[in-house]
Amino acid sequence: MDQAKIGKFIADCRKKKNLTQMQLAEKLNITDRAVSKWETGKSMPDSSIMLGLCAILEISVNDLLSGEVITMNNYNKEAEKNMLEIIRQKEQSDRNLLRIEWVVGILSLIILFVPIIIASLLPMEEWQKTALTFAGFIPCLVGFGFALKIEQIAGYYECKACGHRYVPTFKAVNLTMHMGRTRYLRCPQCGKRTWQKKVIKKEKTDD
Repeated sequence: MDQAKIGKFIADCRKKKNLTQMQLAEKLNITDRAVSKWETGKSMPDSSIMLGLCAILEISVNDLLSGEVITMNNYNKEAEKNMLEIIRQKEQSDRNLLRIEWVVGILSLIILFVPIIIASLLPMEEWQKTALTFAGFIPCLVGFGFALKIEQIAGYYECKACGHRYVPTFKAVNLTMHMGRTRYLRCPQCGKRTWQKKVIKKEKTDD
């Protein structure tokens, strides 16, 4: 999506409604700085307020994502284009999240083992060693929980039996056996338990 084009479109629609950035922001219960960022192409309206914004400006979501008013002749084509772009952006976001998961996991291990190594090498009281080890264990546990949450929500798991791709619950991901990002899960569609691998795309493609 062309954020600069969308921003200019929002500004033009706002001016046609004789609204200032402040007035539009007040109607949406946000800051005028957020509106300014939209109109300069620095950010996009959050999905939670898109419908409200479109209602105020009297445009469709498809118009907003296209950065122009779409005629009926081009509506389906533009809607498909915008949907594909949203899917592409989600897939890229999921890839980035899974990279972050690795970083969080590695840092959590470092946080866990550094205090243990220090406690074993330096002379100190037994209670100090215990306290130091505990100090590393807690943030490590939090880090692993955060990494696990990322793995749950980023991308999908693919059932080996029926090919269904879905996002499991956090509890299911947390309690199941796993080898890396491949987990032994029950498919919500066919009900079978299989070793299911992590995939990025919702639907199967030739690539």
